[in-house]
Amino acid sequence: MSADWFYMTKGFWGGHKTVGPLSETDLVQKIESGKVNPETMVSSKTKTHGHWIRMKEIRAAKKAWDKTHPSSSGAA
Repeated sequence: MSADWFYMTKGFWGGHKTVGPLSETDLVQKIESGKVNPETMVSSKTKTHGHWIRMKEIRAAKKAWDKTHPSSSGAA
């Protein structure tokens, strides 16, 4: 199952930049590498109905974060 995921980063001048579309596999890789953290805003047309929400609110994404970042799992 694949969805088109997007996430926001801070731009060079302080604004936000949207990155994507990404497959779910690509998003998980970004989470595991730390490029997407629990506070990062993410969106998917099918999974979040186009709404921007924090990554930590998505159970599977938070589980991937906790698995690869055990020292910070209690903080978020």
